[in-house]
Amino acid sequence: MEVFDGEKVIKEFEEMTKDAERVQMETLKKILEENGWAEYLQNLGLNGRTDPQSFKECVPLATHDDFEAYIQKIADGDSSPILTGKPIESMSLSSGTTKGRPKFIPFNDSLFETTMQIFQTSFAFRNKQVPLGNGKALQFVYSSKQFKTKGGLAAGAATTNVYRNPKFKTTMKAIQSQSCSPDEVIFGSDFHQSLYCHLLCGLISRDEIESVSSPFAHSIILPFKTFEQVWEELCTNIRDGVLSSWVTDPSIRAAMSKLLKPDPELADLIYEKCAGLSNWYGLIPELFPNAKYIYGIMTGSMEPYLMKLRHYAGHLPLISADYGASEGWIGVNVNPMLPPEMATFAVIPNIGYFEFIPLKANAQDQEQEGDGALVLQENKPVGLTEVKIGEEYEIVVTNVAGLYRYRLGDVVKVMGFHNATPELKFVCRSNLLLSINTDKITEKDLQLAVEAARNVLAAEKLELVEFTSHADITSEPGHYVIFLEISGEAKEEVLRECCNRLDKVFREAGSVSWRKGKATGALELRVVRKGTFHKIMEHSLSLGSAMSQYKTPRAVGSTNTAVLHILCSNVVNSYFSTAF
Repeated sequence: MEVFDGEKVIKEFEEMTKDAERVQMETLKKILEENGWAEYLQNLGLNGRTDPQSFKECVPLATHDDFEAYIQKIADGDSSPILTGKPIESMSLSSGTTKGRPKFIPFNDSLFETTMQIFQTSFAFRNKQVPLGNGKALQFVYSSKQFKTKGGLAAGAATTNVYRNPKFKTTMKAIQSQSCSPDEVIFGSDFHQSLYCHLLCGLISRDEIESVSSPFAHSIILPFKTFEQVWEELCTNIRDGVLSSWVTDPSIRAAMSKLLKPDPELADLIYEKCAGLSNWYGLIPELFPNAKYIYGIMTGSMEPYLMKLRHYAGHLPLISADYGASEGWIGVNVNPMLPPEMATFAVIPNIGYFEFIPLKANAQDQEQEGDGALVLQENKPVGLTEVKIGEEYEIVVTNVAGLYRYRLGDVVKVMGFHNATPELKFVCRSNLLLSINTDKITEKDLQLAVEAARNVLAAEKLELVEFTSHADITSEPGHYVIFLEISGEAKEEVLRECCNRLDKVFREAGSVSWRKGKATGALELRVVRKGTFHKIMEHSLSLGSAMSQYKTPRAVGSTNTAVLHILCSNVVNSYFSTAF
């Protein structure tokens, strides 16, 4: 096996980013040379041209809706050049957080290669700061089942398509990220059984564990919240060398039987460590004394989990993983020791062709409607090297798997440059989270509001477990509802204060007039029973969502009746704001 050369990877990255504009031109040319005669591009009259100007003149900005009919033809078995020159052989499923349902996204070997490239680049920069030895990684990863589309293509979560590729394991081993869990646990049929056995494998290999990771921050927290409940059972398994009988997956049982041997000494040590902890603070370094850091996506919708993750992490640094989506990767974390709240991602110029729609209002782009109202016309996209520090943009991606000028739906802020490539900070999703009238509430607005409520709870030594929101238009006037799950019993006056704080931040986020004119009713806080959001996760998994991609929905629409029913049927207290 080829030995990983981190210095070489960093050198190549530095050279590439110094000449980012040229690399972008070459990347677009390569994508269009390979796919220029595909049906989608032919219909737009590109006629084999590969220069950026012709590309932008012929190919419009697009969303998934614009590609859906083409993607469906591929999924149904049409192997002619539709989106790409070579046939697409598999499909990824998105997380489903945008529309409440997963969508098909073309996946090919080229997209897999860009994934391995970003993993290697990220590791090279990370390992330079915090070198790993020859230990193992405790990775809470789960491969959901693949299924066949009507046309016989393999389809599954984007992470599943990566995990199931034979080259994945080779790459992970090369970058010292070999999982301590056998494949049977990762590919297990039941998520709960896999999670339990991941913990067990980690404990068996406790002295070898050098990093703890999962795709998302919340999927690192979940195993350790589970650990709080099952630690004595885990100790019994280790002491006796026998796996709990409720773990019934035959392949998992067979694999674990090879690892699990009676070890009373280890069981006693873990028991002693757990008994000595105060409220589970510093649990991870206590269990895994040689762990160097905790790694996963910790930005955007994952930021609310950082407080709990730091509680478990103790002194261990949290390192935010790289920036990407089911549609492909965008940037790499080249400053891994920055706190996740400050994490930026340097765009890799050769993994796709990138454009950025400026979000700053441009007076020249405003038009007046008949009633005199100003309407903002969308700014034209600029290239990778044309963005400006301090400005916010919406990302447009042309990838190696058949998506052209695809609006990713993410808003980013340019924080600086790494050589000639921009360093981006994720801000929020560009689509509105909530709206009743003309007001606009984004995911970032919701996070700021919930943070204000979290501070009220923290002063009472209470923990905010989870949250989501809903625009209730069944009442007149319509009003916003925030659902909170709290760790303990909060006094009524504390919850009323939380409700008012939420409303004040929402008012600042929206418009000045919508509450004054009573076009929108007072914000409502609904406190739900402990475990409600776990039920929502279980519901999502039962519909085929992959745990490796699951995210708590931050807004639940009226059409999402099942999740709305789970929330509403578990409400224990309800309060309306009296802030205004």
